[in-house]
Amino acid sequence: MALANQLPAVKRGSIPSLRWWIGGLLFASTVINYIDRQTLSVLAPFLKTDFHWTNSDYAKIVIAFRIAYTLGQTLFGRLLDRMGTRQGLTFTVIGYSVASMLTSLAMGLRSFAFFRFLLGAGESANWPAATKAVAEWFPKHERGWAVALFDSGSSIGGAVASVLVLWLYFHFGWRAAFVIPGVLGVLWLAAWRLIYHPLESHPRVSDAEREMILLDRQEDERHELPERRRARWIDLIILPQTWGVIFARALTDPVWFFITDWYAIYLASKGVNPNGWLIAFVATFLAADLGNFFGGGTSSWLIKRGWPVGRARKAVVVFGGIGMMFLIPTLFTSSVWALAGLFAFSTFAYAAFSTMALVLPSDLYRSESVATVSGMSGTGAGIGTIVSTYLIGYISDRYSFGPILIAASLIPLVGMVLVLVLVRNRPLSGQSFVRQI
Repeated sequence: MALANQLPAVKRGSIPSLRWWIGGLLFASTVINYIDRQTLSVLAPFLKTDFHWTNSDYAKIVIAFRIAYTLGQTLFGRLLDRMGTRQGLTFTVIGYSVASMLTSLAMGLRSFAFFRFLLGAGESANWPAATKAVAEWFPKHERGWAVALFDSGSSIGGAVASVLVLWLYFHFGWRAAFVIPGVLGVLWLAAWRLIYHPLESHPRVSDAEREMILLDRQEDERHELPERRRARWIDLIILPQTWGVIFARALTDPVWFFITDWYAIYLASKGVNPNGWLIAFVATFLAADLGNFFGGGTSSWLIKRGWPVGRARKAVVVFGGIGMMFLIPTLFTSSVWALAGLFAFSTFAYAAFSTMALVLPSDLYRSESVATVSGMSGTGAGIGTIVSTYLIGYISDRYSFGPILIAASLIPLVGMVLVLVLVRNRPLSGQSFVRQI
């Protein structure tokens, strides 16, 4: 009997390719998420002057965000696996939108740190939730594209923020620049509540689309043991594949967050004026957007040509790890065009790598564990980013950005090697909580 016949009938007219509408909503959520997040970094050079902050002071505010974001990834990842994607993302988007608007009330270092802590807690659920939604709604040969779509929202959001926030700042002041992005999240919720429901009970999905997705899910589970016990944290954390996913983000995301949090300050240290910032921001973030689709599209194309899923993902990881070394030459130029080009290629490579790191949980684990593992990897990335943020503030105040750029070029190579070593099929793959890839 066809799977569609065993599920609730479609009650109203179906929406063609509904999964891609959901992908578009996840993209929009990530765009808004990053506009909220980037507001502080775009305004950082001005706020440092107004409030007389050092780089170390600014680092403390960033770390407050990172602590909440790091803890929230694992906690909300587990909660999302229990609560469900629809309800979980609803609560967290409300939380971070309100936190963004409340930041306009900040009066100094401590209050900025407090409101950024609240923002980090709310925003931490976005990536585990989006990864879980992809696992629920997309077959494996489309997951690379789907992850590329929602993750590209980070680079689009960063590019939009550089234009929107500077415009708001010069016309209305820095407080308005925190309020307006927060309003966008509240508006997004209306569309999310209307369109997103679980696949099995969605009233607007066609029988053909639902059956196609469920058949792919059955193929993933064909060789698994019939036992469906929910994996515990300890069951997942002892798997080498889990550590491969964690290291994939822990050793690359700090580089991305160096760019998102410190880019304007770095450009100012190079003598680039604010008009030049816009060129560098747009080029760098749009290149990351293209890198998302390059990584997702290339791996999906290789899978369609018969490559095993794991080999296709790793091919992109190798490109990304090597490509991020282009940050080193930025030390030897002050040309805004050269800086923009080198940072753009590096973020292109990072985004391709990142897309693979984000899609791996949906390749390796059952749906009820995807957000949990995605959250663990986000926590690993957060710990790495907290440490690196402290070091960036300390080193840049006392020395220069030189050692920071060298480390940012070389550490992702270590992450690349660890993915190649740890994420591979083992004797128990497909017989426990992890699938064969």
